Amino acid sequence: MTRGHFELDRLGDLRRTHAAGEVTAALVGQEVVLAGWVHRRRDHGGVIFVDLRDRENLVQVLFRPDLSTECHERAGELRAEYVILVRGLVQRRSPETVNPKLLTGEVEVEVTELRLLNRATPLPFAIEEETEAEEGTRLRYRIQDLRRPPLQRALRLRHRLARAVRETLTDLDFLEIETPILAKSTPEGARDFLVPSRLQPGSFYALPQSPQIMKQLLMIGGFDRYFQIARCFRDEDLRADRQLEFTQVDLEMSFVGVEDVLEVLEEVTVRSCAEAAEVVLPRPFRRISYTDAMARFGSDRPDTRIQLELVELTDAFRESEFRTFRSAVDTGGIVKCLPIHDAAELGRGAIDRLEGFAKKELGARGLAWIRVGSDGTWQSPIAKFLSDTERAAISERTGARPGSLLLFQADDPDRSNAILSRLRTDLGRDLGRVESRPWDVLFVLDFPLFVRDDRGRLISCHQPFVAPRDEDLHWLESEPERVRGTHYDLILNGVELGSGSLRNHRSDVQRRIFEILGYTKKETEESFGFLLNALDAGAPPHGGFAYGYDRWVMVLAGASSLRDVIAFPKTQRGQDVFMDAPAEVPAAALLELGLRVARPGDGK
Repeated sequence: MTRGHFELDRLGDLRRTHAAGEVTAALVGQEVVLAGWVHRRRDHGGVIFVDLRDRENLVQVLFRPDLSTECHERAGELRAEYVILVRGLVQRRSPETVNPKLLTGEVEVEVTELRLLNRATPLPFAIEEETEAEEGTRLRYRIQDLRRPPLQRALRLRHRLARAVRETLTDLDFLEIETPILAKSTPEGARDFLVPSRLQPGSFYALPQSPQIMKQLLMIGGFDRYFQIARCFRDEDLRADRQLEFTQVDLEMSFVGVEDVLEVLEEVTVRSCAEAAEVVLPRPFRRISYTDAMARFGSDRPDTRIQLELVELTDAFRESEFRTFRSAVDTGGIVKCLPIHDAAELGRGAIDRLEGFAKKELGARGLAWIRVGSDGTWQSPIAKFLSDTERAAISERTGARPGSLLLFQADDPDRSNAILSRLRTDLGRDLGRVESRPWDVLFVLDFPLFVRDDRGRLISCHQPFVAPRDEDLHWLESEPERVRGTHYDLILNGVELGSGSLRNHRSDVQRRIFEILGYTKKETEESFGFLLNALDAGAPPHGGFAYGYDRWVMVLAGASSLRDVIAFPKTQRGQDVFMDAPAEVPAAALLELGLRVARPGDGK
């Protein structure tokens, strides 16, 4: 046998008898056969120790020349991530060598037979709990990264959560029904991924952005309660909590109101979190209106454990001579403040850094501020522009006192709320202004049915199938912006776990909503005629919900990115750098589909 190289063995008739985590003191004196990866090898004066790792755990195996000269010699050739199978006797470790941090730390396996099943290329990073490898490197070497404990735990949690969801919904009389992946393209918001049809040249399927219409059709078809763990696809810009392809826990119910759906959601969420992650959520879930959430927190998905709240000051500056605030109000904007009391650690340098962050990262035009000195004086570049009445309003509403720092935004409502909401979250955590309770769960209710986009057009706040609240139906004809929807969101620790609503089961209401959104009658019929016809066939009142399953796992796992809870995720540019996708396809394949690629800049 040549040093540094020896032939691979076959598995043969030798089969694994135990997983690594099962080798405990209860097996002392028994022979076991184990298989896995070489996690670490140590040579201690003739005795070679190997930590053998599999999905379950680590166990120490040792090779001594007096037990088997051949095994001992071959063990000297082992390297990290080599795949091996060993047979040996379980022995108790000496007291001074017991490792209490390992489930298997009381024992070791004295190896009498070693089989090398495969070698491994040198590692780009260590298979350890923590790694300093950049995310790009981890994604490129995803197979090795998947062996690391955090990803192993996350994907096991993902499995347990799926099982718990299925069991809970089955117990609640829901039927699991699959819906098509190849479907009709409908304008619902994000860009569709299109799939060309070979059999129907020039026609395209769309991958589903969600099973929204399909689940409504199932309710019209009489199935009453449906769910599925569904794959969804949206061609949109990526971020830490968004992927091109993702998973929803999708559900729908017939003959229900909002309270019926929320009752089911609470039961599913509580039971699934407890069974999958031993997380106990407080019941009943707290509730907050969309209007209240935006007013107090600047966000419709607030983490209410953070003990900072925003203050509205718009009306105090309607007649102001301070041009910056007044002009914002005159153009339909708002003036809002984030008060931070006892903020001595936020000196002028910290304020300058906050202003730079707000401008460069958050898109703020500026960040006005007031610091209240120990003697009650206001230290601020804007203080000299404020009238006594405006000072009094600020003091009364913010509760300003010596040591307070007040941060202001005067801009359009969306921008002001987004900037102050982010500062509230970041500063609340940095300053330790967070309640100690580990889980913050709430429903956000009473969203508007319509909002205006940056061009002033009415668009759906959620999606066009949301039913209006019954008491607001009359406003659809005259003042649609006053209409509230039956929409509800579920928020866990400041992360939106999912959204839902009651649906339009009347075709006349659905047609009116499409009209308000700017669809012509022709566009409505071409895109949604099949749904409208189905509604006319006797649609029951129905409503449902879709959990963002990846986000749910991310929160329970304590991960900071969806990429840490998905086996093979995409980068922020939508690439799978491990499998090198997307990639070009042969010209013959395009020809068969009747396609020709026009590249940017071709001028064709």
